[in-house]
Amino acid sequence: MPAPTEPIPRALSQSGLGHALPEPLIINTVLETQGRPSVQPFPTPTVPAIAKLTTLPAWNASTVSAKPYTAIGRSNLTSHTFARRAAEQAMIDQTSAFQPVATSPPPGQIPSRGDHPAPRLNIAPQNSPFSTNKFYANFFLGSQGQGVWTHPYSLTWSKGLQNAQSWGMAISHIDADQRAFGPRNTAIPGSPAQYYINPVAIQSIILSAIELGNSTVLTTDSLQAFSANANLLPQAGSSSKITFPLVQGMGFVTGIYTNLQVAIQSSVFFRSVSVAAASGNGIFKYQIVLEDGKSWLLFAIPANGQDPQLSLVSKTLLRGVPNWSGFIQIAKNPAGASGENLYDNAAGVYPTGATLTASTFSQTGTYQFQWTKAGFTGRNAPQVVIFALPHHIECFAGPTPFARTGLRLQTTTKGIATAVIADSWTLVEGNLPTDMGFAPWNGSLPQGSRSGKTLSPTAINIINSVAASEIRQDMDNQTNLDSMYFSGKALSKFATLVYTVHDMCGEPDLARLGLGQLKLAFAKFSTNQQKYPLVYDTAWKGVVSSGTYLTGDASQDFGNTYYNDHHFHYGYFIHAAAIIAYLDPQWLQLNKDWVNILVRDAANPSTSDPYFPFFRMFDWYHGHSWAKGLFESADSKDEESSSEDAFFAYAIKMWGRVTGDRSMEARGNLMLSVLARTLRNYFLLQDGNMNHPAEFVGNKVTGILFENKVDATTYFGSNLEYVHGIHMLPLLPYSSLTRPSSFVSQEWTQFFDPSISSVPDPTSSVQGGWKGILYANLALIDARRSWEFFAQRDFDMGWIDGGASRTWYLAWAAGLGGAP
Repeated sequence: MPAPTEPIPRALSQSGLGHALPEPLIINTVLETQGRPSVQPFPTPTVPAIAKLTTLPAWNASTVSAKPYTAIGRSNLTSHTFARRAAEQAMIDQTSAFQPVATSPPPGQIPSRGDHPAPRLNIAPQNSPFSTNKFYANFFLGSQGQGVWTHPYSLTWSKGLQNAQSWGMAISHIDADQRAFGPRNTAIPGSPAQYYINPVAIQSIILSAIELGNSTVLTTDSLQAFSANANLLPQAGSSSKITFPLVQGMGFVTGIYTNLQVAIQSSVFFRSVSVAAASGNGIFKYQIVLEDGKSWLLFAIPANGQDPQLSLVSKTLLRGVPNWSGFIQIAKNPAGASGENLYDNAAGVYPTGATLTASTFSQTGTYQFQWTKAGFTGRNAPQVVIFALPHHIECFAGPTPFARTGLRLQTTTKGIATAVIADSWTLVEGNLPTDMGFAPWNGSLPQGSRSGKTLSPTAINIINSVAASEIRQDMDNQTNLDSMYFSGKALSKFATLVYTVHDMCGEPDLARLGLGQLKLAFAKFSTNQQKYPLVYDTAWKGVVSSGTYLTGDASQDFGNTYYNDHHFHYGYFIHAAAIIAYLDPQWLQLNKDWVNILVRDAANPSTSDPYFPFFRMFDWYHGHSWAKGLFESADSKDEESSSEDAFFAYAIKMWGRVTGDRSMEARGNLMLSVLARTLRNYFLLQDGNMNHPAEFVGNKVTGILFENKVDATTYFGSNLEYVHGIHMLPLLPYSSLTRPSSFVSQEWTQFFDPSISSVPDPTSSVQGGWKGILYANLALIDARRSWEFFAQRDFDMGWIDGGASRTWYLAWAAGLGGAP
């Protein structure tokens, strides 16, 4: 389900901590049928800015330095000729996953306009399109006073707040024992905490300057997929400034000073500051201990060799010499001498950005990060320190595993990050779902036998009897809505229904009847004649609904105009188009450009496309998408429906297949495999999950995962079927990959199985389409029970939501082995 927009004034509390006040939840008994939010977005209360002492597990100093790379597997090649031929074949068969979809302007039926209601606040002009949904967006939205999470650090413009009354950039790192937990949910076995949240507004170290005051201006530039620059100027137009290169995972927070008097501040208070010897020439090093007992390191690298001469003026201020230029690097050190040795050897360089390449070969996908860097140059310059998340560590390949160190820091919502010293990473995903198609698919079976397209005569007869009625529904009435989200869901539903009748049930005449209606309904959108037509926004560069322009309501269609949820919304259209094109190849040429523009908006794979940013929604560092667009947020970006995220990847995979775009199909396969890994690590919580606190794991799903908190609820209510179902829908072939049977078994047993639960039938109180979603999900582990539910004689069609059909659910359960 899409995430609704945030009412910005309400999101900013008087305390400056930025969380909304508690809001009563509106509990819905059926799936929402209007493209509008029904509840304020931040259901958890403000958490005080607390700071506690924590101790990470001890680690071995011998693991700090990167180990030398040893080639893997080369000794197995017994013939030079064999090796040469294998390499030649790999070059032929390897597919680049990031070839441009197109670089042409949007099709003519989509008009352009440049008056987007969200201002581009202090963003420098750039040639490439702006990234709207990335981690740094708070720095150009609203008050500019909310945090940016690079993981494991966060940065916040201080704006004169807290003890130091600084106008510099505050750096914070939160340890596990500083989290705050919500109330225990006693209705769930084990009574897990409803949410956990990390404190904000802890200004541990602040990089500032004496010249910064209440006239300070925050600007941004170079907005890219993995990085941006934030700049603090004493006043608008000043040539003096501090530039902060923001890069996901950066091991140091770096501030580049231009002709300013350095001020290093802390609202936690300095306990001690010591000058120390650094390993590199031209580096000045300071050891800092704060009053919370945490140790930090500061490295100053002057542009002209000038000693910054930092002196402790007060508990909150270290002051340097005037007119200083150079860069200062800050790092938290929880590991004593071993950690300090690592940072000593890495100081003097910093990342400025990253490029990403990806390719597939057979069932293997490879993607590589290459960091651009600045600072010291030359052959002996250090490689950059970047923190890897748990899912990265699992799939490191080539030389990258040997670049891991023993230094680890807690992240806010992604487990413990590991410092890696390398200028590039290689990551590999095996067993890509290349054989997944439109039919039910069982990922637990061997390659070549995972499709459930062939059904028994008994199943076909039952399905056809249902389909004969469902396919005659008024498709135009159900799809021509004021919401791209709900319209797309309905189109995808009918497309799946038509496919089922045609390919799985062998009824071409009935399918032809439905396909004709479906093409007419789809044409309303491809000709841009729907209630709120799409427009190309030349300000931010993207295709958005005209809903907000016409109504003045930023929350219209869940904030689509503000770039919320585009992968959720457009994935349904892309999926429907893939099925139509599969059934009618001639339709493809008339509609390809329009569908491709949706793909390019949400997931443009090429920096050579001048009309859309590189992967607006999908974050390749985190391994999943972020749903929030141009709305200031106290806890930064978030994702609610992990399943609809995976559905988008599946949709572009299938669109790539039917259009013959091998790169797009490869990209979809790789994204699906990455998502299967990240969903298992961060969203679908099996017993023993180590990336979320034990007090929360019993919820089994994250509900809404933010960069700074996790809340087991949804934007429209907290019923169990909502919280879990939002991570299920839509149930389609990809579900078997991203929702492993081991997880589904644990979830069903704990929450919905009447043989285990103290309630005779936990699903008996579930209303509306959520009931159908639960039982379609059950087919992943018990296809027979799922079939029996949908095949029952007195079936209530109210149990089918607007994005599904009973026809498909029967075929789904039958294809997974549930039909007689």
